[in-house]
Amino acid sequence: MGEGGFISIVIFCILVVLWGWKVLEWIWWRPKKLERLLKEQGIKVTPYKLLLGDLKETQRLFEEARSKPINLSHDIVPRVLPFHLQTIQKYGKKSAFWFGRDPRVYIMDPDLIRDILSNKFGHFAKVKVNPLSRFLARGLVSYEGEKWAKHRRIINPAFHMEKLKRMLSAFYTSCNEIVNKWEKLVTSEGSCELDVWPELRNLTGDVISRAAFGSSYEEGIRIFKLQDEQAELLVQSFKTAFIPGFSSLPMKRNRRMKEIDRDVRALLMGIISKRQKAMEIGEANTDDLLGLLLESNKKEIQEHKNKNNVGLTIEDVIQECKLFYFAGQETTAVLLVWTMIVLSMHSEWQVRAREEVFQVFGKNKPNFDGLSHLKIVTMILYEVLRLYPPVLQLNRCTYKNIKLGEMSLPPGIQLMLPIALVHHDHEVWGEDAEEFKPERFAEGISKATKNKVAFFPFGWGPRICIGQHFATTEAKMALAMILQQFAF
Repeated sequence: MGEGGFISIVIFCILVVLWGWKVLEWIWWRPKKLERLLKEQGIKVTPYKLLLGDLKETQRLFEEARSKPINLSHDIVPRVLPFHLQTIQKYGKKSAFWFGRDPRVYIMDPDLIRDILSNKFGHFAKVKVNPLSRFLARGLVSYEGEKWAKHRRIINPAFHMEKLKRMLSAFYTSCNEIVNKWEKLVTSEGSCELDVWPELRNLTGDVISRAAFGSSYEEGIRIFKLQDEQAELLVQSFKTAFIPGFSSLPMKRNRRMKEIDRDVRALLMGIISKRQKAMEIGEANTDDLLGLLLESNKKEIQEHKNKNNVGLTIEDVIQECKLFYFAGQETTAVLLVWTMIVLSMHSEWQVRAREEVFQVFGKNKPNFDGLSHLKIVTMILYEVLRLYPPVLQLNRCTYKNIKLGEMSLPPGIQLMLPIALVHHDHEVWGEDAEEFKPERFAEGISKATKNKVAFFPFGWGPRICIGQHFATTEAKMALAMILQQFAF
């Protein structure tokens, strides 16, 4: 063997050793170092399992819980977060589990939740888990720092209360259609059995299509159906999200997600282009979310035309529109279906809510001012959001050394804020935490939570969901119109 060949072999061996060293660092030494740092602070951690962590056990317990009939009670945590409930019962609230190679610490103290969501330290970033999420929606919810601040500033006007009033006719049209449909289904005996989940998902998809795109409603419905399929595919993909590079493989599911993304982008590009041309000649509708967003963006560009990186690009607008669909449809559908189930279980509150609706509106069309005066309906919706939050958890991670309460956390520590667990916590809400008691909110959220961050179905702080008033106004409209016509 010549000298050149020998040197090549030596270099190859060095590269193999370095590569092996990095792999060991990635899958073993780094996780064990973080585990040691947490244990030194009294945080109990589940045993580390190479590469996968607790993901397999989390999935196993979830599938096991889903295989059994749900009890007719409001204690949903054993069904929706079984692994996390068992872990906290075994190790205590000051504990952590493994999300793949990353330790994830449970945060259930309302004061610490306040510190994290208020961005008090500026040291908490969103956890990026599944690369395929980009095909469903990016937009405001996924951005950080200056980009988030710019998007929030431009989008905010579209969700102002005065602008929501303009969208009320879209809410009413969609709700009136479903009420008329249900009236035809009711038999001559005056009743029928109906699965309301698909009905209410269609309703909220209908509302967001009208409210987002107005005159382009038919195209909006097409986008809704595609986004709905995309969401289903994304849920399926979470089983393999932790495997590096898996999202890039040319699998059937991955190819279909890319195809849907192209179709949605093309539809949105067409709608946006038509709206921009209409704006140029003064014939555009500015009462829907797209019109308000483009109007606000145009104003932002005009006011800062001498600066760089001003306003939203067409790509930015597309992503925000995709987010309108996903967040706007699913959240309100979940809220409405659980409200109907809960009011079926607690008929006395259904009677009280109906009496209030008739007192405020009679049989007339609900209006914005009247909806804001529905105190009992609001109490019911808050209690449903407490018991059945549409989002089960929020995740954050540290990217600097940070002192959080008594914990000193290095970069790379993930934090889980388990909304469902906090909303059902007996130490926070009392021994009746699993009971449906809307009277908790008779004097508002602050009184019910003793001014602690113990109720955060839409998040909290500067990053609170921008569409929360949109969702609750839509839910009040739908519930009021259903109560006017039906008992269930």
